[in-house]
Amino acid sequence: MTVIDIPGSKSVTARALFLAAAAEGTTTLLRPLVSDDTEGFAEGLTALGYSVRRAPEAWHIEGRPTGPGAADADVYCRDGATTARFLPTLVAAGHGTYRFDASAQMRRRPLGPLTTALRALGVDLRHGGEEGHHPLDVHAHGVKGGALTLDAGQSSQYLTALLMLGPLTAEGLDITVTDLVSEPYVEITLAMMRSFGADVRQEGRTYRVAPTGYRARTYGIEPDASTAGYFFAAAALGPAGRSVTVPGLGTGALQGDLAFVDVLRRMGAEVEITETATTVRSTGTLRGLTVNMRDISDTMPTLAALAPFADGPVRIEDVANTRVKECDRLDACAENLRRLGITVHTGPDSIAIHPGTPTGPVEIATHGDHRIVMSFAVTALRTPGITFDDPGCVKKTFPDFHRVFDTFARTQ
Repeated sequence: MTVIDIPGSKSVTARALFLAAAAEGTTTLLRPLVSDDTEGFAEGLTALGYSVRRAPEAWHIEGRPTGPGAADADVYCRDGATTARFLPTLVAAGHGTYRFDASAQMRRRPLGPLTTALRALGVDLRHGGEEGHHPLDVHAHGVKGGALTLDAGQSSQYLTALLMLGPLTAEGLDITVTDLVSEPYVEITLAMMRSFGADVRQEGRTYRVAPTGYRARTYGIEPDASTAGYFFAAAALGPAGRSVTVPGLGTGALQGDLAFVDVLRRMGAEVEITETATTVRSTGTLRGLTVNMRDISDTMPTLAALAPFADGPVRIEDVANTRVKECDRLDACAENLRRLGITVHTGPDSIAIHPGTPTGPVEIATHGDHRIVMSFAVTALRTPGITFDDPGCVKKTFPDFHRVFDTFARTQ
């Protein structure tokens, strides 16, 4: 049995940084993820006038419930969607003028439903280029609150940003959602908000957030379940008896992407989840299946990269939102699988992959997307000659991925 220590969750780290910045007092985050995305978020907070002290195993953030310490600031969000969506929402509760921009990749990704909702709450927000995209300026003067309707069918991050804003408003927020993707990520948000002292309740499709503010605390960041998925998939692909255990992801884990192991179980792998860890063990067989991955769509490329080795077709459904991630992940997966000689069919929100033997040498077109690289690293375990046109883009969430995964592969 191989035990792998997975870095902290990107999703949890980003939410914790927002909540810590908004809280009364100094918050200590234990074992936060250190990656391009989270460092960009922390640097954004610093530019806005928040105090962020980073030590190797803990980050200390002095909260400012009244908003940013800087009355005027420029923030560059890099490639980070959480940075680009959460920080403009955070500053809306303060007072000042804040300018946000991002990489070309992030500029392409949509913000429209979030910025429309902020405007409905009275936030003076202006896009500098294409409407609904970065760059944008926020002229903040606090948020009164009230009721709004939100379409979160493209990204649950729109809802998460507004939920986290709620306790900072004068009167609270009532958010009614017409559509929602990746709902388990919203469950992470709700649990974390409550742990920082918020009063938030769900009544059907409406979320009611009281204007409580937040209280600082010490908060441990659990390992990233999406990242763990590459190692779980690799174990399932191995010969019978091979296994991997990830400590820190157990029955109480916040992250919905841990449900990816249920997909592997359906394919034939053995899965054990205890209070403190999750283990995946190969049975030597991978079965084809049809699976709805709407709630765990970040793991879609992982399954797509594993799918050729199943004994029947793998069909992944209800993942239209993966077309507006770092790249169009449905098309990127299909493109690379076809170059490897695999038969693939895509629809507006689905991909069907037929069994086959991937053949190299092939350079994977990553489109600058960390998840394409890490997913096809799984394919490479059984396919000599796979290389990547941009292997370094893993710095977004796991800068040390290649070394750790290569070490893991040699033990299998």
